[in-house]
Amino acid sequence: MTEQRRETAPRWKWTTPRWAALRRVARHQAARQPFALAYALVLLVLALATGPLHGSTRPVRLLLGTGYESVVEQGHWWTPLTSVFLVDNGAELLLALAGAVILLGYAERLMGSGRTIIVFASSAVLGAAGGILLQDIGVAGGELWSRGVSELFALDPFTPIFGTIMAASCYAGPLWRRRIRVFTISAAMVLLLYSGQPSDVYRLIAALVGLGIGALFRPSRIDFTWRRSSHHETRTLLAAVAGVLAVGPLITIFSGARFGLLAPLGLLLTQDVPAATDVVDRCLLGNITRQCVHELTLERIGGPGPVLVSLLPLLTLLVAAFGLARGRRFAAWLAIVVNAGMAVLGAWYYGLLPVSGQPYVWRWHSAHYWEIALVLVVSVLVPLATAIVLAANLRRFPVRGRPGRRRRFALTVVLSFLGLASLYVGAGWLLRDSFRPRVTLIDLVTDVPERFIPVGFLRLERLSFLPTDWISAALYQWVGPVFWIIVIVGAILSLRSGTAGVGRDDQARLREIHTRGGGGSLAFMATWEGNSIWFNRAGDVAIAYRVVNGVAITTTEPIGRAEHGAQAISDFATMCDDHGWIPVFYSLHGSWQATFSRMGWQSMGIGEETVLRPRSWDPTGKKWQDIRSSINRADRAGVRAVWTDHKALGVFHSLQITEISELWVQEKELPELGFTLGGLDELHDPAVRLMLAVDADERVHAVTSWMPSYRDGIVVGWTLDFMRRRPDSMNGVMEFLIARTMQMMSEQPEIEFLSLSAAPLAQTGAQPGAGAGQERAGSLAARMLDFLGRSLEPVYGFRSLLAFKRKFQPEFQPLFMAYPDPVALPAIGIALARAYLPTLSMREALAFARGLG
Repeated sequence: MTEQRRETAPRWKWTTPRWAALRRVARHQAARQPFALAYALVLLVLALATGPLHGSTRPVRLLLGTGYESVVEQGHWWTPLTSVFLVDNGAELLLALAGAVILLGYAERLMGSGRTIIVFASSAVLGAAGGILLQDIGVAGGELWSRGVSELFALDPFTPIFGTIMAASCYAGPLWRRRIRVFTISAAMVLLLYSGQPSDVYRLIAALVGLGIGALFRPSRIDFTWRRSSHHETRTLLAAVAGVLAVGPLITIFSGARFGLLAPLGLLLTQDVPAATDVVDRCLLGNITRQCVHELTLERIGGPGPVLVSLLPLLTLLVAAFGLARGRRFAAWLAIVVNAGMAVLGAWYYGLLPVSGQPYVWRWHSAHYWEIALVLVVSVLVPLATAIVLAANLRRFPVRGRPGRRRRFALTVVLSFLGLASLYVGAGWLLRDSFRPRVTLIDLVTDVPERFIPVGFLRLERLSFLPTDWISAALYQWVGPVFWIIVIVGAILSLRSGTAGVGRDDQARLREIHTRGGGGSLAFMATWEGNSIWFNRAGDVAIAYRVVNGVAITTTEPIGRAEHGAQAISDFATMCDDHGWIPVFYSLHGSWQATFSRMGWQSMGIGEETVLRPRSWDPTGKKWQDIRSSINRADRAGVRAVWTDHKALGVFHSLQITEISELWVQEKELPELGFTLGGLDELHDPAVRLMLAVDADERVHAVTSWMPSYRDGIVVGWTLDFMRRRPDSMNGVMEFLIARTMQMMSEQPEIEFLSLSAAPLAQTGAQPGAGAGQERAGSLAARMLDFLGRSLEPVYGFRSLLAFKRKFQPEFQPLFMAYPDPVALPAIGIALARAYLPTLSMREALAFARGLG
């Protein structure tokens, strides 16, 4: 025990190698971002000196805080710069320290310390100066917001941080350039709309100033066009923006002041409720004032129920945002419906629709009310714009839920609304004497919609009655929250239901069958999201397929016991016929040719799989010269091959893989392909392995992914799927990765093959075994596939990919597709195009057609 303590004790001393490595890393980071660390230290010291919990004292704010009164009226010209070194409270201090170290540090590493200091000071001064100038103009013109915030003093370290990180985006790669700009501008806009303090205006202006300065600093020409992004990245951005907009109203709850255009909820949760009789009698909507708007909203907040009715729809949108990130079509429709519903309700209750049924007409011509009108218009346009953007990108969310689950969700929502509405009217009629004034049946019926609508939308709607005891108050306040809780629970269950036809049990059954063996080297693609799964009666054969335009296209050959495969194919074709679908078996190996010949089906070669045999791996001879040169080049450059999986990846490596993928996608003139070609989402499967090319600085140069093939639960082969490399990586990096993978597999006797997969629409000329239904090489169908292959070659390089794989001296195994009727071939061709390019827009299709010409 003594010897063990002697061995383990030094681990906690600063002289051990572990602590020495940590100190080296800390010194290295400090050397790369000295200004960011110095700024964080100054923030911390000044906060401790002036008030770490509750912020600076009033004399300090008056002397160093910036704003209209400070600069214009008191002449404190230095405050735009001094105000960024102080914070309002302890929570803001923690956020500011994190922002300084992470965001400002990242910007400094990209731009260098000199540029960072210039952008930091410039964005701080110009952001505040621009905002104060706008306030000065507003005060001179009698604008309500400018007058209402003219006495506020801003202490905000985030103004220069926003400006600096936006400038640094000009130096970042395409992935982070887009992310930084979208997230920063979205955050600044949400803060401005929901908080509306002067510092929020300064922050937005500073972000725009920083972007302009970054463009001036960058030595090369800046491309401000929106470049293509992968489906994964587009979904991530849309989900992030939807989530940020959903949590926006919560900002009004916790912010110190609430002056934004969309801030009624924050006002509701911090004020006492005025007397109902005073408000209802005095605040007539035809002669609305800001105080009346405030008091009418407060009148509806007399308990937790109305607060929940305002918050639960936001939680619904957060649930939808989570589904958007996972590519769920249901989540997209949920977000579209909720946002569109909010926009329509806002237009109705704010009197913006031409026929609103309201007993008043807005005096739009009166300058006294134009700001109130602006608030109403913005309240409608924000959710409407969100719904439109999601609808325009609906094709980016290909994962469809089970039809039965969607129908059950819709039916549950409708029946819940009708049931709770009936309960409110019926019980309210029985308790009619408990409301003031006494209600009629018509009053209760017309009041039903208001029980389910967030309070913010009703702030201009006249109150007709209020409950007077706890029973009527419970009825009045809680039917709405119960409804929204049902909606949220139903949405979560629908999002968890999985892909159409693939529940958790079906996915588990599919993987069990696949693990036992059968289905060939491409069988693992059946587990990808977007596929539907069919099982035979015995449950030992599975077929993965997608229905596109009435054509059921299998992802690969049947998976499972080979002796039951022929009957499974026949039964699957019968199932398709019952549904009115055209069955098409895609990506089949030659061993299945006889089965379809006996059925009288037609078949057509679609590509060739390239297969390597690790047991006979011997890269010697002239034919392997390129491969050996790639290995030697990588060794000289200090690049190593790392065999891992996505779960074991560090954050640094994971982000680099995403960036490499985005760089690859942006080079294409058409969208990223799908169907039998995996993307970033498919890398997350725990069964998939990754082979990375990583240098001494932990920079990822290239990545490949490998899908397993099993027999009796043992991996007997790996199939290449995902291939991406940096544009500036060394020559031959892909050859290096595949060679290292082959070398590693040659040392594992259970591995029988390594498949480099197939290049669609590219063949060496070999055909599957002859059969009665085999298409001739000169047939119309074969000529069409050859034409498509040649046309798409400049964009996707299928034939170049096949030529690349030839370097490894592989076996060529032809792949074919089988279909019952050649008359359906045009429909099958269109369905295949939509399967590979589900996000192809009309504009892109026209551009492609012009390219063919």
